[in-house]
Amino acid sequence: MSDVFLALEQDCTALGTRLFTITTHDLPHGLFRRAHSSHPVEYPTHGTKPLVRDAWYDLCIGRARPFIANTPEGFATVFFDHALITSMGLSSAANLPVIAADGTVPGTVNLLAEARHFTPARLAAYSALVERHR
Repeated sequence: MSDVFLALEQDCTALGTRLFTITTHDLPHGLFRRAHSSHPVEYPTHGTKPLVRDAWYDLCIGRARPFIANTPEGFATVFFDHALITSMGLSSAANLPVIAADGTVPGTVNLLAEARHFTPARLAAYSALVERHR
């Protein structure tokens, strides 16, 4: 599985992603788990955070729709680590749900870049990469 994650990371980096993670969710334990990270010091693989059923969760996991924020103000209210993200010079975020064959969302591909990076054309390209590597 890590070869697939690394290949997807490399493809997303080629499109301009500066920080790449893959997160799965563990409903029985109420946690999100990081399965892959391009920045293991700041975002270690297998790190966890509490699973909160908020607006982000409803959008990405419940409705299987991407979360897009092209400015820090757009993600500050839903990312507890927004200060770390901006301290790394990152100002936009995209969380793309990975949709399983049964329609559930077992996790997300999380992309961070400079402000206003996630244009409709780039999002289409990123979504195609996620689908291809699924």
